[in-house]
Amino acid sequence: MAPISTPQTPFGRVLTAMITPFTADGALDLDGAQRLAVHLVDAGNDGLIVNGTTGESPTTTDAEKNDLVRAVLEAVGDRAHVVAGIGTNDTRHTLELARQAERTGAHGLLAVTPYYSKPPQEGLFQHFTAIADATGLPVMLYDIPGRSGVPINTETLVRLAEHPRIVANKDAKGDLGRASWAIAQSGLAWYSGDDMLNLPLLSVGAVGFVSVVGHVVAPELRAMLEAHVGGDVQKATEIHQKLLPVFTGMFRTQGVMTTKAALNLQGLPAGPLRLPLVGLSDEETAQLKLDLAAGGVQL
Repeated sequence: MAPISTPQTPFGRVLTAMITPFTADGALDLDGAQRLAVHLVDAGNDGLIVNGTTGESPTTTDAEKNDLVRAVLEAVGDRAHVVAGIGTNDTRHTLELARQAERTGAHGLLAVTPYYSKPPQEGLFQHFTAIADATGLPVMLYDIPGRSGVPINTETLVRLAEHPRIVANKDAKGDLGRASWAIAQSGLAWYSGDDMLNLPLLSVGAVGFVSVVGHVVAPELRAMLEAHVGGDVQKATEIHQKLLPVFTGMFRTQGVMTTKAALNLQGLPAGPLRLPLVGLSDEETAQLKLDLAAGGVQL
């Protein structure tokens, strides 16, 4: 049975964009993925994004993506929303991945803006509409112009929100003004896709987070969200400020690299990275330890 969702929180509230564990020789570590998924849900996540950018999706095969979704569903699918990242810059390939994820049992789809091609807004509209038409699963858009090259404009978000299966947006624009208008006009469930802005986005109408730092501070993220929802703004702010060193440290360099380093330091499943990503240097690892310790993370 899939976890309970509401129109306001269709994918839960605290989601982590999960890394993909690999074995020492670079193969997919399905046992490790299941153990990590259980750990993350036990820590307070009620949703996991599988096969997102943090999951090194550009370097995993379609078969590996399918195996990973299946494994995570088996481990935590009765306790957390398992959302499959299916976005590419090829609409036909994206539709294949969406249908594959639906057949495997994913609870929803995460669709990133097509990258590198820099399509116009009409191209974005048709791309996302085709995804929503391809399956019966709810869709979370992923708006990250820093990686994709183009934003999803507010007007396009409003048009897309008319589709019954486009229900949410992961916002990594870094623009609270645009987010405020888009939340008000589209009615989409809004998820922060930028950990430093988790609390600020809650203040303008977001319902939750799709986090990277949720790998290491999920209990604190849930406490911050619950404090904010409960009206204790001071407590929420205190937690946000306590976590500032973590937000900073986890993004001093590429986030997958730091996340895998942090998990390896904690003895959790992560393993190596696939090129072109590489492990942290000794100096970067030492700085990460300082940053995490400053934010209260035990290593």
